[in-house]
Amino acid sequence: MTIPAAPRVGRQNRRMIRLSPVSVGPEEEAAVVAALRSGRLAMGPEVAALEERFRKITGTRHAVAVSSGTAALIAALRSLGIGPGDEVITSPFTFAATVNAVLEVGATARLVDVLPDGTIDPGCVASAVGERTAAVLPVHLYGYPADMAGLRAAAEGIPIVEDAAQAIGARFDERPVGSFGVGCFSLYATKNVAAGEGGVVTCDDDQTADRLRLLRNQGSRRRYEYETVGHNSRLTDIQAALANPQLDRLERITERRRANAAELTAGLHSLPGIRVPAPDARRHHVYHLYTIVVGDEAGRRDDLGAALARAGIETGVVYPKVLHHYRCYAEHPGVIADPTPVAVDLTRRVLALPVHPALEPHDPATIVAAVRSALGH
Repeated sequence: MTIPAAPRVGRQNRRMIRLSPVSVGPEEEAAVVAALRSGRLAMGPEVAALEERFRKITGTRHAVAVSSGTAALIAALRSLGIGPGDEVITSPFTFAATVNAVLEVGATARLVDVLPDGTIDPGCVASAVGERTAAVLPVHLYGYPADMAGLRAAAEGIPIVEDAAQAIGARFDERPVGSFGVGCFSLYATKNVAAGEGGVVTCDDDQTADRLRLLRNQGSRRRYEYETVGHNSRLTDIQAALANPQLDRLERITERRRANAAELTAGLHSLPGIRVPAPDARRHHVYHLYTIVVGDEAGRRDDLGAALARAGIETGVVYPKVLHHYRCYAEHPGVIADPTPVAVDLTRRVLALPVHPALEPHDPATIVAAVRSALGH
């Protein structure tokens, strides 16, 4: 099926509806200026305040701020003593950082298939568990929690490291993500809470938290006193100051995303060949991305994306390949890939639509109308 051209944006309205714009308000500006003037730029009161906010959001005993979401994953794995000879089961339908972190600590990444919603399949995890399995690393994809009940049963007591980079504020059975094991969050520029760069690791275990704090600070508690081989993954107070006001209004940010998503779903769920994010009473979706799955009945995914671009609506493909279809991972001795037909199929069909809180009130209806028009409805 060939998708007709969607209506072009008229001369009177040249505004593009962006997929993930970066928006900084006066509260963030004031907080950053105050941090600059404080004379304490690294690991100061703003970082401590951010960690306290994350403890409250996740309900965990500890939150340790680090320099990025990738650093969070690496530190989490190292804090559990995972390294050469160990195997970590994770998803191939994710950002490269998930697997890069496993390889960085010297472990093997075992990639298994996902469910139709894109989150890792607990049944595939259970089948992959073996003597070398040291951790299960689910990804809370697009802000949608993985099936933590199924995964905990599949893991059979094996540590769980949650890649919650896209999912701050999400919940499974009313329990916050990041509290099922060791949680890893990102504060990258496009995330629901954005500091440009930054990350946070959450956990309940005192020993794990202590090791995380050592690892982020060159293996040292006090200057020139080294207890372990560490690295520098400290977060600056400037980044924390940028994130803290957003954390204070996280509920409002999330509800705006969810309201926008509800309007998109109401307008798109009945379209032939379009699968919208399915509601699930057990999973509280925070809509980092609103991703539809385009079936053959609706034509090609890329054609729909091009038609929406002509209509002034930016879209994205997250993700265009499973990781083991990239040569650097396919040929890497530390990557083992099980059959992943569902994940491969999703890479050909997923399309993310704008859902962020900066959308103007009429934007969701505009997006719905453009999609329907592009599909001849």
